[in-house]
Amino acid sequence: MNLLTRNRGRLHGRSLRTRLLLFISATLVVVCAAMSLTTVFVQRAYLLGNLDDRVGNAAQRSLGGAELRPGFDDDLGFLSENGHAAGTLAARLDAKGAIIAAAVVGQDTPPQNLTTAQRAALKGITADGAKHTRTVPGLGTYRITVLDDNGVRVLAGLPMDDVQDMIRGLVVVEAAVALTGLTVAGFLCAVVIRRQLRPLGRVAATAVEVSRSPLGRGEVTALTRVPERDTDPGSEAGQVGAALNRMIDHVESSIAERQRSEEQMRRSEERMRRFLADASHELRTPLASIAGYAELMNRGTDRIEPGLAWRRVTAESARMTGLVEDLLLLARLDEGRPLQSAEVDLAALLAEAVWDARAAGTGHEWQLQLSLDATALVVGDEARLHQVLANLLANARMHTPVGTTVTASVEATAGHTVVVRVRDDGPGIPPSLLPTVFERFTRADASRARSGGKEGGSGLGLAIATAIVGAHGGRIDVTSVPGRTEFTIELPAAELQPAETVSDARTARV
Repeated sequence: MNLLTRNRGRLHGRSLRTRLLLFISATLVVVCAAMSLTTVFVQRAYLLGNLDDRVGNAAQRSLGGAELRPGFDDDLGFLSENGHAAGTLAARLDAKGAIIAAAVVGQDTPPQNLTTAQRAALKGITADGAKHTRTVPGLGTYRITVLDDNGVRVLAGLPMDDVQDMIRGLVVVEAAVALTGLTVAGFLCAVVIRRQLRPLGRVAATAVEVSRSPLGRGEVTALTRVPERDTDPGSEAGQVGAALNRMIDHVESSIAERQRSEEQMRRSEERMRRFLADASHELRTPLASIAGYAELMNRGTDRIEPGLAWRRVTAESARMTGLVEDLLLLARLDEGRPLQSAEVDLAALLAEAVWDARAAGTGHEWQLQLSLDATALVVGDEARLHQVLANLLANARMHTPVGTTVTASVEATAGHTVVVRVRDDGPGIPPSLLPTVFERFTRADASRARSGGKEGGSGLGLAIATAIVGAHGGRIDVTSVPGRTEFTIELPAAELQPAETVSDARTARV
């Protein structure tokens, strides 16, 4: 039992090279054996066919000689007259098939009569012309046939020793050639297989090295690859190497994606915590003011007029209401709730927003530019899109000093998007703030100049604008350097038709 287990383990432990050599060797042995046997059988059939033809000719000659002596049933003189080859055996048969006389032609000697034992080996052969094989004691194996013509029956045969010796020699030669060929082929196969499997060995070594990497902990930075020379698609080993490299690429990309997801999750959690903290702070400030003024009015103190207190309470309540509404709007947009859908003319909408901004910021210079090759129609929620434009213009007004020029423009071309740009020549956004300018509760109060005496926003305006534009299938972007800050909104056009009443480029001061 232990020996069987040990042998089985040894068999299972064989390398691929050994198994291939064993398989190829067995295949070669089978092929060589099949070829040798086929050759031997074909040659034997050919030699026997040739011998049968000679036996038939000898029988015809013997029958012809016997027919010349129809009255002499025991006469075998034709063996000496017809030039039969040495070893030729002939016999005369009676009507019942019994042997009357039988002799064999000798080498340079007269025909010798057969003995009783030798005659007995020739019994039972019918006169049908078929060829039979009989072993005659003292003479060897013969190929024999019997012919009958008008009552004259003759048996003739030729020895098979030459044929058998030739077949045995052929078998020996075939075996020697096959053994030599197998030895040479096995050696060549071993060399070729060893060379062909070297790349596969390197591929296996790479796979083992990769398997030892700490993939589960996600600490992998660069996994080992199969060398390029072992990734040739023209060979099976190269295909395996290329497939392994692709798998390693997928593993690395999966690990990188998992790391990015984890990092995004951490950032999302941080943003959520910051969002909650900022929202709580923003809501606590007006609540504290309301509570303070309410307490003063409740005490009936003379330090503050009731009318002023009510106005401050109303202002703080409105501020808190606006903040809560902004938060609710962001929550609805995050949930993907559908907006109203109708055709909106962005050119008219932007003109209204610029007029509103001019009324709120008289110290700034406001410009409106139209560059339309087609109507600036989009499909969306008019109120929300107006809110986006108002937020961008208010952002420019609140974070730039008096005298700043703010230019709002609309560009529309047939078959393309509608582009809205809001540009100012103020001090610009600090580079450190640009990556997070569209995030919630992001404020530039400390870096970007605010108009004197004006109160900053809650930091939700650009976040709301981004969410609304995204809900409309568009995108918003910003570029900023000192002296030029430009917000760009791109929205898909509603329809493609040329504008007939709008010039190609028009600038207006409002």
